[in-house]
Amino acid sequence: MIAVEPPEHVRSTFGLREIVPVPLGNWDGGWRCGDVVLSPVTDHARAAWSAKVRETLRVDGIRLARPVRATDGRYVVSGWRADTYLEGVPEPRHDEVVSVSLRLHQVTATLERPRFLAQAPVAPWVDVDVFAAADRAAWEAVPLRSLKMGGLLPSTSPDGDRSLHLITQLSTLRKPVVTPAQLVHGDLFGTVLFAGAFAPGLTDITPYWRPAPWAAAVIVVDALSWGGGDDGLLQRWGDLPEWPQMLVRAVMFRLAVHALHPRSTEEAFPGLAHTADMIRLML
Repeated sequence: MIAVEPPEHVRSTFGLREIVPVPLGNWDGGWRCGDVVLSPVTDHARAAWSAKVRETLRVDGIRLARPVRATDGRYVVSGWRADTYLEGVPEPRHDEVVSVSLRLHQVTATLERPRFLAQAPVAPWVDVDVFAAADRAAWEAVPLRSLKMGGLLPSTSPDGDRSLHLITQLSTLRKPVVTPAQLVHGDLFGTVLFAGAFAPGLTDITPYWRPAPWAAAVIVVDALSWGGGDDGLLQRWGDLPEWPQMLVRAVMFRLAVHALHPRSTEEAFPGLAHTADMIRLML
């Protein structure tokens, strides 16, 4: 994908008229303009929600990128948001990322559920609908039933079909959980910034309404599947509430994303399948 430079009128509205933007590799398409990063927005409601939350949220041991409002007070202008720049790059420090998740979610437990999280995916799908559908698939009684009933289940690839078959198998291993749902950041793997002795940094919050241990389980599933994480990750966090059940739902979620996302590649499936096998041995 070709990175699109933030237009001049957007830079001007955020008070960055005279600064030449420089592309960044770890800000989801962001461009640095001095001490500010301009990033393209795919979902206005989620971007505005994240900005409003990060404006006042305080978490011990975590640096949070703060939103920079436009000159007229808006968080989002013509599909772009602005945030304070944080030093750092993602590193494969998986246990530290899980620790970040736990600290963050102690604080976000007090946040209310955004209305947009209750909305069902609608056609034509965009990225956020894929992830919403995959999230539902991991938790509903019959995975992807709501999509099938609505005729929204898209055709998929051979490895996508294998993912759907594996989801069905894993769903029989689920048991009811009692850990309460809350506001969690569901995409921490590969997004936490590390810089020397500085505290870990977060540039955004990707909201889901699920138990906090589930968000930690998603990190572990991602690390084992694609990040070179060691198998001991599964045991080291075993004292988290209902850990095996959170893991099975986390790997079902990632398998559903793999099956549904149009940009999924077959190379991603073997890692997921191996992680699913390890989790099955725990159940």
